[in-house]
Amino acid sequence: MSLSTAVPTVPALSVGTPVPLRLAVVDMSGTSVVEGGLQDRAFAKVVAARGLAEGTPEHERAARLFRERRGTSRTAVFQALFEDRTAALEATRAFEAAFDRLLAEHGVTAVPGAEGALVRLREAGLDLCLITGYARHTQNMILESLGWMGLADLSLSPDDAGRGVPYPDMVLTALLALDHDDVRSVLTVGDTAADILAGRRAGAGLVVGVRSGQDTGGVLAGAGADQVVDSLAQVPDLVATLRG
Repeated sequence: MSLSTAVPTVPALSVGTPVPLRLAVVDMSGTSVVEGGLQDRAFAKVVAARGLAEGTPEHERAARLFRERRGTSRTAVFQALFEDRTAALEATRAFEAAFDRLLAEHGVTAVPGAEGALVRLREAGLDLCLITGYARHTQNMILESLGWMGLADLSLSPDDAGRGVPYPDMVLTALLALDHDDVRSVLTVGDTAADILAGRRAGAGLVVGVRSGQDTGGVLAGAGADQVVDSLAQVPDLVATLRG
């Protein structure tokens, strides 16, 4: 007598099957927060102190690199500028100290309509995670200054997740930390091509670009955004429309 082993079958997931949105992962700088160029000022001070004087081609190349990679960890940015790891770590600490001083002096503001939009997303039943390329303590300073410490279910920086955008680490960390089981239930919102790439690479169900920050709508669409809107304030209505 021959015995056959029954192998349970698992229904295949349909790529086109809509999954209800359950988690919003929203970028801070440029998307929900306006920091008014304080990062650029802190960066200029740090690299000038290390021999890259403002107005020189070397300084401009460094500034361009910083603008392109500002969503990832600051350590990674300075490691790309300074081959010596010790010098990169020292520059990172100097940047964070300079930025914190500027932040304490000048503060930041919310993007118009951002706080209301975040509240509406939670009222619509979505968990909320705020993500940033800032260091953890800097992120906390900003949240405290805006009165946003209890606004989101979770906040993450590269310090918490390993890497910043364009890597998917923070999106996936939020998914796991808030106990969701399907990345297609995630909405991501950001103002840079790197934010869009992070959402795409994570497999988010809806990736939205906003024109309130660094990159143009064309750049955001070209990076793979499902939708591009003027600001975060429009995102709750977009979600409601897509839900039908």
